[in-house]
Amino acid sequence: MSEKIMSFFASVEQNFNQAAPFTGQPAGLLEQIRSCNSVFRMNFPVKIGDEVRVIEAYRVQHSHHRLPTKGGIRYSNHVNQDEVMALAALMTYKCAIVNVPFGGAKGGVKINPWEFTPDQLERITRRYTFELIKHNMIGPSIDVPAPDYGTGAREMAWIYDTYRAFKGNDIDAAGCVTGKPVHQNGVNGREEATGRGVYYGIRECLNQADDMKKIGLTPGTEGKTMIIQGLGNVGSFTGTISQDEGGVKIIGVGEVEGAIYKPSGIDIHDLLRFRKETGSILNYPGATNIPKEQRDSILEYECDILVPAALESVITKENADRIKAKVIAEAANGPVSAPGNEILVKKGVFIIPDMFLNAGG
Repeated sequence: MSEKIMSFFASVEQNFNQAAPFTGQPAGLLEQIRSCNSVFRMNFPVKIGDEVRVIEAYRVQHSHHRLPTKGGIRYSNHVNQDEVMALAALMTYKCAIVNVPFGGAKGGVKINPWEFTPDQLERITRRYTFELIKHNMIGPSIDVPAPDYGTGAREMAWIYDTYRAFKGNDIDAAGCVTGKPVHQNGVNGREEATGRGVYYGIRECLNQADDMKKIGLTPGTEGKTMIIQGLGNVGSFTGTISQDEGGVKIIGVGEVEGAIYKPSGIDIHDLLRFRKETGSILNYPGATNIPKEQRDSILEYECDILVPAALESVITKENADRIKAKVIAEAANGPVSAPGNEILVKKGVFIIPDMFLNAGG
Protein backbone atom coordinates (compact mmCIF):
# COMPACT_ATOMS: atom_id res chain seq x y z
CA MET A 1 0.00 0.00 0.00
CA SER A 2 1.48 3.36 -0.98
CA GLU A 3 1.89 5.86 1.83
CA LYS A 4 -0.20 8.48 0.07
CA ILE A 5 -3.30 6.34 0.60
CA MET A 6 -2.17 4.62 3.82
CA SER A 7 -4.23 5.88 6.72
CA PHE A 8 -2.89 6.33 10.25
CA PHE A 9 -4.86 3.29 11.43
CA ALA A 10 -3.49 1.23 8.52
CA SER A 11 0.04 2.27 9.53
CA VAL A 12 -0.63 1.12 13.12
CA GLU A 13 -2.04 -2.17 11.79
CA GLN A 14 1.03 -2.68 9.58
CA ASN A 15 3.30 -2.34 12.61
CA PHE A 16 1.04 -4.75 14.53
CA ASN A 17 1.19 -7.27 11.68
CA GLN A 18 4.98 -7.12 11.64
CA ALA A 19 5.17 -7.80 15.39
CA ALA A 20 2.34 -10.34 15.68
CA PRO A 21 4.22 -13.45 14.40
CA PHE A 22 6.78 -13.06 17.21
CA THR A 23 4.08 -13.45 19.89
CA GLY A 24 3.27 -17.07 19.04
CA GLN A 25 -0.44 -16.37 19.64
CA PRO A 26 -3.25 -17.95 17.52
CA ALA A 27 -4.45 -15.96 14.50
CA GLY A 28 -7.97 -15.58 15.92
CA LEU A 29 -6.71 -14.05 19.17
CA LEU A 30 -4.42 -11.69 17.27
CA GLU A 31 -7.36 -10.56 15.13
CA GLN A 32 -9.36 -9.83 18.29
CA ILE A 33 -6.47 -7.86 19.78
CA ARG A 34 -6.14 -5.82 16.59
CA SER A 35 -9.83 -4.91 16.19
CA CYS A 36 -11.50 -1.80 17.63
CA ASN A 37 -14.34 -2.98 19.87
CA SER A 38 -16.48 0.17 20.05
CA VAL A 39 -16.54 3.22 17.78
CA PHE A 40 -18.93 6.02 18.72
CA ARG A 41 -19.37 8.95 16.36
CA MET A 42 -21.59 11.84 17.44
CA ASN A 43 -22.80 15.15 16.03
CA PHE A 44 -24.21 17.60 18.55
CA PRO A 45 -25.37 21.23 18.33
CA VAL A 46 -23.77 24.03 20.35
CA LYS A 47 -24.74 27.69 20.20
CA ILE A 48 -21.71 29.79 19.29
CA GLY A 49 -22.50 33.50 19.22
CA ASP A 50 -25.67 33.97 17.19
CA GLU A 51 -25.42 30.69 15.30
CA VAL A 52 -25.78 27.02 16.09
CA ARG A 53 -22.73 24.93 15.20
CA VAL A 54 -22.96 21.17 14.73
CA ILE A 55 -19.82 19.63 16.24
CA GLU A 56 -18.41 16.31 15.02
CA ALA A 57 -16.81 14.20 17.74
CA TYR A 58 -15.72 10.64 18.54
CA ARG A 59 -14.91 8.20 21.33
CA VAL A 60 -13.30 4.88 20.49
CA GLN A 61 -12.78 2.01 22.93
CA HIS A 62 -10.26 -0.24 21.25
CA SER A 63 -10.00 -3.08 23.77
CA HIS A 64 -12.12 -4.18 26.72
CA HIS A 65 -9.71 -6.90 27.87
CA ARG A 66 -9.12 -4.78 30.97
CA LEU A 67 -11.43 -2.10 32.29
CA PRO A 68 -11.69 0.80 32.46
CA THR A 69 -10.49 1.83 29.04
CA LYS A 70 -8.12 4.80 29.12
CA GLY A 71 -7.09 7.48 26.67
CA GLY A 72 -7.00 11.20 26.02
CA ILE A 73 -9.36 13.57 24.25
CA ARG A 74 -7.92 15.81 21.55
CA TYR A 75 -9.36 18.98 20.05
CA SER A 76 -8.17 19.46 16.48
CA ASN A 77 -9.44 20.30 13.00
CA HIS A 78 -7.77 17.10 11.81
CA VAL A 79 -9.81 14.76 14.01
CA ASN A 80 -11.49 11.92 12.10
CA GLN A 81 -12.60 8.38 12.86
CA ASP A 82 -9.48 6.76 11.42
CA GLU A 83 -7.18 8.91 13.57
CA VAL A 84 -9.12 8.24 16.78
CA MET A 85 -9.19 4.48 16.07
CA ALA A 86 -5.42 4.48 15.54
CA LEU A 87 -4.76 6.43 18.72
CA ALA A 88 -7.04 4.13 20.73
CA ALA A 89 -5.20 1.08 19.40
CA LEU A 90 -1.85 2.59 20.37
CA MET A 91 -3.19 3.17 23.89
CA THR A 92 -4.06 -0.53 24.23
CA TYR A 93 -0.57 -1.61 23.20
CA LYS A 94 1.22 1.02 25.28
CA CYS A 95 -0.72 0.19 28.44
CA ALA A 96 -0.02 -3.51 27.92
CA ILE A 97 3.71 -3.02 27.32
CA VAL A 98 4.21 -1.20 30.63
CA ASN A 99 1.63 -3.38 32.42
CA VAL A 100 -0.83 -0.59 33.22
CA PRO A 101 -4.15 -2.42 33.70
CA PHE A 102 -6.35 -0.53 31.23
CA GLY A 103 -7.78 -1.13 27.79
CA GLY A 104 -7.03 1.52 25.20
CA ALA A 105 -9.40 4.32 24.23
CA LYS A 106 -9.27 7.76 22.62
CA GLY A 107 -11.56 10.70 22.00
CA GLY A 108 -11.59 13.55 19.54
CA VAL A 109 -13.60 16.72 18.91
CA LYS A 110 -13.23 18.20 15.44
CA ILE A 111 -12.63 21.86 16.24
CA ASN A 112 -9.74 24.31 16.29
CA PRO A 113 -9.73 25.18 20.02
CA TRP A 114 -7.88 28.45 19.41
CA GLU A 115 -10.86 29.78 17.41
CA PHE A 116 -13.20 29.65 20.41
CA THR A 117 -13.53 31.65 23.62
CA PRO A 118 -13.18 29.82 26.97
CA ASP A 119 -16.95 30.07 27.44
CA GLN A 120 -17.60 28.48 24.04
CA LEU A 121 -15.06 25.72 24.71
CA GLU A 122 -16.74 25.00 28.02
CA ARG A 123 -20.11 24.58 26.30
CA ILE A 124 -18.60 22.25 23.69
CA THR A 125 -16.79 20.21 26.35
CA ARG A 126 -19.82 19.86 28.59
CA ARG A 127 -22.06 18.83 25.68
CA TYR A 128 -19.48 16.27 24.52
CA THR A 129 -19.35 14.89 28.08
CA PHE A 130 -23.14 14.68 28.20
CA GLU A 131 -23.13 12.60 25.01
CA LEU A 132 -20.54 10.26 26.54
CA ILE A 133 -22.62 9.91 29.73
CA LYS A 134 -25.81 9.30 27.76
CA HIS A 135 -24.21 6.45 25.81
CA ASN A 136 -22.37 4.98 28.82
CA MET A 137 -18.95 5.83 27.35
CA ILE A 138 -17.44 7.42 30.46
CA GLY A 139 -17.10 6.40 34.11
CA PRO A 140 -14.47 5.31 36.67
CA SER A 141 -15.06 1.63 35.87
CA ILE A 142 -15.96 2.10 32.18
CA ASP A 143 -13.81 4.63 30.31
CA VAL A 144 -11.55 7.33 31.78
CA PRO A 145 -10.48 10.20 29.47
CA ALA A 146 -7.41 12.44 29.91
CA PRO A 147 -5.83 15.49 28.26
CA ASP A 148 -4.34 15.29 24.78
CA TYR A 149 -3.51 17.68 21.93
CA GLY A 150 -5.57 20.86 22.35
CA THR A 151 -6.88 20.02 25.83
CA GLY A 152 -5.60 20.32 29.39
CA ALA A 153 -6.53 20.48 33.06
CA ARG A 154 -9.24 23.08 32.42
CA GLU A 155 -11.16 20.84 30.02
CA MET A 156 -10.76 17.86 32.36
CA ALA A 157 -12.26 19.94 35.20
CA TRP A 158 -15.30 20.70 33.02
CA ILE A 159 -15.68 17.00 32.21
CA TYR A 160 -15.47 16.05 35.90
CA ASP A 161 -17.97 18.71 36.92
CA THR A 162 -20.44 17.64 34.21
CA TYR A 163 -20.10 13.97 35.12
CA ARG A 164 -20.62 14.75 38.81
CA ALA A 165 -23.77 16.74 37.98
CA PHE A 166 -25.32 13.68 36.32
CA LYS A 167 -23.74 10.99 38.51
CA GLY A 168 -23.76 12.68 41.90
CA ASN A 169 -24.45 9.40 43.72
CA ASP A 170 -21.23 7.83 42.38
CA ILE A 171 -18.73 7.92 45.28
CA ASP A 172 -15.90 7.43 42.75
CA ALA A 173 -17.03 10.25 40.44
CA ALA A 174 -13.62 11.96 40.66
CA GLY A 175 -12.14 8.94 38.90
CA CYS A 176 -14.12 9.61 35.72
CA VAL A 177 -11.24 11.60 34.20
CA THR A 178 -7.54 12.16 34.90
CA GLY A 179 -5.42 15.25 34.37
CA LYS A 180 -7.69 17.44 36.52
CA PRO A 181 -6.33 20.44 38.46
CA VAL A 182 -4.78 19.38 41.79
CA HIS A 183 -7.36 21.40 43.74
CA GLN A 184 -10.12 19.43 41.99
CA ASN A 185 -8.98 15.95 42.94
CA GLY A 186 -6.04 15.96 40.54
CA VAL A 187 -2.67 14.38 41.28
CA ASN A 188 0.61 16.20 41.86
CA GLY A 189 3.09 15.44 39.08
CA ARG A 190 0.44 14.43 36.53
CA GLU A 191 1.01 17.47 34.30
CA GLU A 192 4.70 16.70 33.76
CA ALA A 193 4.39 12.89 33.89
CA THR A 194 4.54 12.14 30.15
CA GLY A 195 7.33 14.62 29.41
CA ARG A 196 9.34 13.32 32.36
CA GLY A 197 8.85 9.77 31.13
CA VAL A 198 10.07 10.80 27.68
CA TYR A 199 13.24 12.27 29.23
CA TYR A 200 13.84 9.11 31.29
CA GLY A 201 13.48 7.00 28.16
CA ILE A 202 15.95 9.18 26.26
CA ARG A 203 18.36 9.10 29.20
CA GLU A 204 18.29 5.32 29.45
CA CYS A 205 18.73 4.96 25.69
CA LEU A 206 21.75 7.26 25.63
CA ASN A 207 23.31 5.38 28.54
CA GLN A 208 23.63 2.22 26.42
CA ALA A 209 27.26 2.55 25.34
CA ASP A 210 27.16 -0.21 22.72
CA ASP A 211 24.10 1.21 21.00
CA MET A 212 25.50 4.74 21.04
CA LYS A 213 28.80 3.58 19.57
CA LYS A 214 26.93 2.23 16.54
CA ILE A 215 25.50 5.66 15.73
CA GLY A 216 28.59 7.67 16.62
CA LEU A 217 27.50 9.14 19.96
CA THR A 218 29.21 9.06 23.32
CA PRO A 219 27.09 7.74 26.22
CA GLY A 220 25.05 10.13 28.36
CA THR A 221 22.81 13.13 27.76
CA GLU A 222 25.24 15.89 28.79
CA GLY A 223 25.98 18.25 25.90
CA LYS A 224 23.78 16.42 23.37
CA THR A 225 21.81 18.61 20.97
CA MET A 226 18.02 18.32 20.70
CA ILE A 227 15.30 19.62 18.40
CA ILE A 228 11.69 19.53 19.59
CA GLN A 229 8.65 19.70 17.34
CA GLY A 230 5.64 20.70 19.43
CA LEU A 231 5.88 22.84 22.55
CA GLY A 232 2.68 21.66 24.20
CA ASN A 233 2.53 19.80 27.49
CA VAL A 234 4.73 16.87 26.48
CA GLY A 235 7.22 18.82 24.39
CA SER A 236 7.70 21.63 26.90
CA PHE A 237 8.30 19.32 29.87
CA THR A 238 10.55 17.06 27.80
CA GLY A 239 12.59 20.13 26.88
CA THR A 240 12.80 21.68 30.34
CA ILE A 241 13.65 18.40 32.11
CA SER A 242 16.16 17.36 29.44
CA GLN A 243 17.83 20.77 29.78
CA ASP A 244 17.73 21.03 33.59
CA GLU A 245 18.46 17.43 34.59
CA GLY A 246 20.25 16.04 31.56
CA GLY A 247 22.39 18.95 30.39
CA VAL A 248 20.90 18.69 26.89
CA LYS A 249 21.23 21.71 24.59
CA ILE A 250 18.00 22.60 22.77
CA ILE A 251 18.89 24.07 19.37
CA GLY A 252 15.57 24.05 17.53
CA VAL A 253 11.84 24.23 18.27
CA GLY A 254 8.88 23.87 15.91
CA GLU A 255 5.34 25.03 16.62
CA VAL A 256 2.09 25.86 14.83
CA GLU A 257 3.18 29.42 14.04
CA GLY A 258 6.60 28.42 12.67
CA ALA A 259 9.96 27.22 13.93
CA ILE A 260 13.19 28.66 15.32
CA TYR A 261 16.79 27.49 15.16
CA LYS A 262 19.64 28.63 17.38
CA PRO A 263 22.77 26.44 17.30
CA SER A 264 24.23 28.12 20.39
CA GLY A 265 21.25 26.89 22.43
CA ILE A 266 17.76 27.94 23.50
CA ASP A 267 16.78 28.26 27.15
CA ILE A 268 13.39 26.51 27.13
CA HIS A 269 12.16 28.26 30.29
CA ASP A 270 12.95 31.60 28.68
CA LEU A 271 11.31 30.55 25.39
CA LEU A 272 8.12 29.50 27.19
CA ARG A 273 8.00 32.90 28.94
CA PHE A 274 8.66 34.65 25.62
CA ARG A 275 5.85 32.74 23.90
CA LYS A 276 3.43 33.49 26.73
CA GLU A 277 4.22 37.21 26.46
CA THR A 278 4.23 37.49 22.64
CA GLY A 279 1.95 34.63 21.60
CA SER A 280 4.63 33.13 19.36
CA ILE A 281 8.05 31.48 19.44
CA LEU A 282 9.03 33.48 16.33
CA ASN A 283 11.46 36.39 16.76
CA TYR A 284 13.00 34.80 19.84
CA PRO A 285 16.24 36.75 20.48
CA GLY A 286 19.24 35.33 18.63
CA ALA A 287 17.28 32.61 16.82
CA THR A 288 16.65 32.19 13.09
CA ASN A 289 12.97 32.20 12.14
CA ILE A 290 11.50 29.49 9.93
CA PRO A 291 8.13 30.65 8.57
CA LYS A 292 4.90 28.74 9.10
CA GLU A 293 4.88 27.37 5.55
CA GLN A 294 8.28 25.69 6.08
CA ARG A 295 7.91 24.90 9.79
CA ASP A 296 8.25 21.12 9.29
CA SER A 297 11.74 21.63 7.83
CA ILE A 298 13.00 21.93 11.45
CA LEU A 299 12.71 18.12 11.55
CA GLU A 300 15.48 17.91 8.95
CA TYR A 301 18.09 19.98 10.77
CA GLU A 302 21.17 18.23 12.13
CA CYS A 303 20.99 17.24 15.79
CA ASP A 304 21.71 14.34 18.13
CA ILE A 305 18.12 13.87 19.33
CA LEU A 306 14.94 14.74 17.45
CA VAL A 307 11.74 14.81 19.55
CA PRO A 308 8.50 14.90 17.50
CA ALA A 309 6.02 15.82 20.26
CA ALA A 310 2.97 17.01 18.32
CA LEU A 311 0.96 15.01 15.81
CA GLU A 312 1.18 11.68 14.00
CA SER A 313 2.91 10.92 10.68
CA VAL A 314 5.19 13.97 10.55
CA ILE A 315 8.06 11.78 9.33
CA THR A 316 7.06 9.78 6.26
CA LYS A 317 8.71 8.22 3.22
CA GLU A 318 8.60 11.71 1.70
CA ASN A 319 11.04 13.28 4.19
CA ALA A 320 12.68 10.33 6.03
CA ASP A 321 15.73 10.44 3.76
CA ARG A 322 16.39 14.05 4.79
CA ILE A 323 16.32 13.40 8.54
CA LYS A 324 19.80 13.99 10.01
CA ALA A 325 19.14 13.20 13.69
CA LYS A 326 20.97 10.22 15.17
CA VAL A 327 18.17 9.41 17.65
CA ILE A 328 14.43 9.96 17.16
CA ALA A 329 12.43 9.99 20.38
CA GLU A 330 8.74 9.48 19.59
CA ALA A 331 7.08 11.68 22.20
CA ALA A 332 3.94 12.03 20.05
CA ASN A 333 1.67 9.17 19.06
CA GLY A 334 2.84 7.57 15.81
CA PRO A 335 4.97 10.50 14.55
CA VAL A 336 6.91 8.18 12.21
CA SER A 337 4.79 6.33 9.65
CA ALA A 338 5.45 2.66 8.91
CA PRO A 339 7.09 3.32 5.49
CA GLY A 340 9.11 6.19 6.98
CA ASN A 341 10.28 3.90 9.77
CA GLU A 342 11.69 1.41 7.24
CA ILE A 343 13.78 4.12 5.58
CA LEU A 344 15.13 5.42 8.90
CA VAL A 345 16.08 1.95 10.12
CA LYS A 346 18.00 1.32 6.89
CA LYS A 347 19.83 4.63 7.44
CA GLY A 348 20.86 3.48 10.91
CA VAL A 349 18.78 6.02 12.83
CA PHE A 350 18.06 4.87 16.41
CA ILE A 351 14.29 5.18 17.00
CA ILE A 352 12.86 5.09 20.52
CA PRO A 353 9.24 4.06 19.76
CA ASP A 354 6.20 5.80 21.22
CA MET A 355 4.98 2.41 22.46
CA PHE A 356 7.72 2.62 25.09
CA LEU A 357 8.59 6.27 25.35
CA ASN A 358 5.29 7.98 26.14
CA ALA A 359 3.47 5.00 27.65
CA GLY A 360 2.05 5.19 31.18
CA GLY A 361 1.88 8.98 31.36
